Amino acid sequence: MKRKIIITLAITTLLPICVSAQQNAHHTDEMVADKVIFEQKRLLEENTKGKGFGPQAPRDIDAISGKNLRLFVAAPASTEMNLCNIHFHKNAEHKGGEFTKYAGNGDGHGYQSGYKYSGKLSTSELGSIKHNICPSKHSALSTGDTIEVHYVYSTSQVKPGPTLGSCLNEAIKNPQLRVETQVYVLVNQKNALDFNNLTKYSVENNLYQATNIPNNTGTPVQYAGSTTGPGYNEKGSPFQVTWSVRPNVAKVNIDSVGKWCEGNVFNEDHAHGVRNLVTNPDLLSKIKR
Repeated sequence: MKRKIIITLAITTLLPICVSAQQNAHHTDEMVADKVIFEQKRLLEENTKGKGFGPQAPRDIDAISGKNLRLFVAAPASTEMNLCNIHFHKNAEHKGGEFTKYAGNGDGHGYQSGYKYSGKLSTSELGSIKHNICPSKHSALSTGDTIEVHYVYSTSQVKPGPTLGSCLNEAIKNPQLRVETQVYVLVNQKNALDFNNLTKYSVENNLYQATNIPNNTGTPVQYAGSTTGPGYNEKGSPFQVTWSVRPNVAKVNIDSVGKWCEGNVFNEDHAHGVRNLVTNPDLLSKIKR
């Protein structure tokens, strides 16, 4: 049986993943106090200390230090692996580059937290829309919102599909995993990037490949980490993942994201929550520049 992993890697976050009332587009969960996030991080430290967990994710990609001694071989280049899933989170799970503005503590369960695009948008780019975009019980997407997209790859013989379960098969129980990561900001501009184009894939050299990941958003920061998602706020993820996080943000047409949510092979129809940024040096690998 295929095992489902929530990464944001996020499946709840490598991978797992609109109610149409207008109020959903403006709904914001109440922010929890700092002490709630502090307690979650304390429990993460307590529940991982001395137990041999490998390096975790997400992290600040501008901070290279880390003390985790669990080593694993980096996954091959994505061109040598199969694309198995694409999903996105509202706000960036990672911090760094052009996404360093903290969104706040959120609801304590991964929603309305994370990091936002730290640049400025024009009035026209922020133009309002009259319909809901990828709504869920937590909120819908709006112009100016930041999303972090995870293009997940596996060394298994698999094809693109829903959740991290699509990255595993019966033949190989411990495939190598890589996440190519791109942060986008949503704008109301027809000439901005089309999300349906950004998520296209094809078969090249007998491997499934995402063909239109931006190649002009800076050199990806590669590091050894884990699956993500708010399910790991208080416990360590046991999965090993090689991350490649691009530091610059690209602008995407918000309507195209909405259309993608209405139907795609990954069964994604809304944004996933984010895992708290991992800051404990004992849970971070050292980034090699």
